[in-house]
Amino acid sequence: MPTASLAATGTQPSKTKSTKAAKPAGGAKKVRSAKAPVKTRVVKTAKTGTRVESARTVVKVSPRKSVVVQVEPAKASFGQQYGLHRTDDPLDLKSSVALVVDQDTNQVLLSKNPHAVLPIASITKLMTGLVVTEAHQSLDDVLTISQDDVDTEKGSSSRLLVGTQLTRGEMMHLALMSSENRAANALGRHYPGGLPAFVQAMNAKAQLLGMHDTRYVEPTGLSSQNQSSARDLAVLVNAAYSHPILRELTTSTDASVAVGRRQLQFHTTNGLVRNPSWEIGLQKTGYISEAGRCLVMQAHLAGRKLIMVLLDSAGKYSRIGDAERIRKWLTSEAGPALGSALAPAAVHN
Repeated sequence: MPTASLAATGTQPSKTKSTKAAKPAGGAKKVRSAKAPVKTRVVKTAKTGTRVESARTVVKVSPRKSVVVQVEPAKASFGQQYGLHRTDDPLDLKSSVALVVDQDTNQVLLSKNPHAVLPIASITKLMTGLVVTEAHQSLDDVLTISQDDVDTEKGSSSRLLVGTQLTRGEMMHLALMSSENRAANALGRHYPGGLPAFVQAMNAKAQLLGMHDTRYVEPTGLSSQNQSSARDLAVLVNAAYSHPILRELTTSTDASVAVGRRQLQFHTTNGLVRNPSWEIGLQKTGYISEAGRCLVMQAHLAGRKLIMVLLDSAGKYSRIGDAERIRKWLTSEAGPALGSALAPAAVHN
């Protein structure tokens, strides 16, 4: 399959014709037009009349008044800016990057922009878990969430308040299963030499594995500077799969941890681990606006052990939809023939 060019000429938003709307009855406030062209949709409701939605404003019009709420436009991912979503593939995937590899033979069954280097969001935490595991740090040591673990990159929230104490094993469980950012950062801070040494160890491990498209700057994935390619991430999944603890924690569905006097329930970010149609050996999800929706998995499908990488998927559930498309294709009669035609190359560690 052709790999899209990564020139810095991102796709431009389509222009829409600007029109002046009549002022709603009842002295409604005038809505200032957006500077950039945006798409709008009109939704009719029984109680509130007509609601006009756009990427920048939401306008609710009732018989007596209107309410204007300002919202930020969605930020284009790096893949969208690079034009990777324009790459065609036989399965019509919504992810701009996809790779499916036979884990035993290294045969590539599906390939779409596999060498594109993009932000990987919380897929980063898989390397975080790998470094902690191979450092043989005690999972029983108690770690404390500090102010240094609070997200200043994206301003995301967490139920692990400053001062929360959990074991390293619990922190790793929450980081890998529920993508808990403060837990992941705490793992890095409590590494010998602190966070700088941990990030150095992450990059050293990537180089040792031959992940030459990969760079890490922190252990959570909140930074868009954490970047990799599908080819490299397939190598990472294969390496992480060799550790039973990482297989167990990433495929766990739920966990209950004591935080002070409370028992907090945490759940997996990947609903496929509960789906009986899937036999997943290891997985990790990720999302920041720059990366889009991401998913990596090791799974048994059609009698094969497979590694799947989906990056920069547009839409909250589209990465799951893409994974299902791939599963149905692999289990269909057309699957092997299509796989042979797609990419005869191989991925090596």
